[in-house]
Amino acid sequence: MTPHPTQLNTDRSVGVAAQPRIIAGVICVGLLADQEIDFWGQTLTNLAVWALFLYWLRRANAMTQVALAACVIYATLGEIFLSLVWGVYDYRLGAVPLFVPAGHALLFMLGGILAARSREWVVWLTPVAAAPFIGLLLVSGAGTLDALLFAMFLVCLWLGRARKLYAVMFVLSLMMELYGTWLGNWTWSAAVPWTRLTTVNPPLAAGAFYCVLDMLVVATVSKWRFAKSSTRNRRSLPDVRQLFPAWRLAARLWGRSARTAAGI
Repeated sequence: MTPHPTQLNTDRSVGVAAQPRIIAGVICVGLLADQEIDFWGQTLTNLAVWALFLYWLRRANAMTQVALAACVIYATLGEIFLSLVWGVYDYRLGAVPLFVPAGHALLFMLGGILAARSREWVVWLTPVAAAPFIGLLLVSGAGTLDALLFAMFLVCLWLGRARKLYAVMFVLSLMMELYGTWLGNWTWSAAVPWTRLTTVNPPLAAGAFYCVLDMLVVATVSKWRFAKSSTRNRRSLPDVRQLFPAWRLAARLWGRSARTAAGI
């Protein structure tokens, strides 16, 4: 059975049960160090996050390597646009920290592990639980962006292939957003640039951005698997003569008869 794109296979020497704790620990301690240690905090966090990412990337299977690499690329582009171009949120020192793209990949790994352990009811319970709070933000006018992001999240659940992953990531990313904004690592703008939309810090439905990122990763992995399968099938196509040995024998007999009739 072919594994699903979200069933990541990283380092077998590290128990699957330990990986979530390691990822959560690195993210929590890294964000705290980035905020509290004035000069070396961000550098230490950069080194720790990238070291863990590269360690698991090197020991992962091919499908997982494609997923993690795609996640880093998409996350980098998304961070540049959302933070530096659009200005929806700002990081403490202005620029996007180097640990952020790899951190997104680690969070994607964590979401994949937790999604594999989750029941199907998480797919409907997550939007049902979030809907009243989204409605309050919309009615009060404090979070009109949240309503738009929540609609985006519902589209991901409707159209996406990995619905449990998106539901888990919606909750998981909100927890990280609450922690990061509480520490002051980044801050969301109350008035969304280029629009008349408003939001709180952080947006309750910020996880929709993470869901779109995960959809792109899953789509990329699926496309890679299809291309790999197509290439393998083309290489494994047998020769027509091997498929139809009777044709080969008939061709030999016909050639021999033709030569006899011609007196050759």
